[in-house]
Amino acid sequence: MKVDLSTRERQELKEIVKRSRAVRVVKRAQALLWLAEGESARSVARRLGVSHQTVYNWVAMFAKRRGEPMEGRLRDRPRSGRPPKKRQAVVEVIEEVMERDPREMGYASPVWTTPLLRHYCRRTKGVEVSGRTIRRALRGQGYRYKRPRYVLVRRSPSWRQAKGGSSGG
Repeated sequence: MKVDLSTRERQELKEIVKRSRAVRVVKRAQALLWLAEGESARSVARRLGVSHQTVYNWVAMFAKRRGEPMEGRLRDRPRSGRPPKKRQAVVEVIEEVMERDPREMGYASPVWTTPLLRHYCRRTKGVEVSGRTIRRALRGQGYRYKRPRYVLVRRSPSWRQAKGGSSGG
């Protein structure tokens, strides 16, 4: 199966392969580039770990969406599904508390952690949520989640000297 791409389309697809962080979009762009170079749909499917029918579907989707921006031609369309009610409750909690110190609210920790946010969400909204839901909501709000790590620091043998004291005991 040969795919005909214009020079501009080829350049845009190569740019997407280099820069996009969406794995599905990159796979589809790469598949189209390989097909345009003359590879068979079966060999492209094997390389990408998908069925050959999936490759045919990608080509059809790409052709059907002509006139849209390149990356939009490769993305999945939004799907209907159950609305994320719990996530909305978590987003409300995040907006309410992230700029505040958890110690002001009776917690011992100086930073918000997933378990603290889960507890606060349960206490204030009456909603039981998973840690995964908390992390997804944080990411969706533009926060970068990093687990706090508490490390016991051992003193260097020469710490007194560094502090201006004598080295003997």
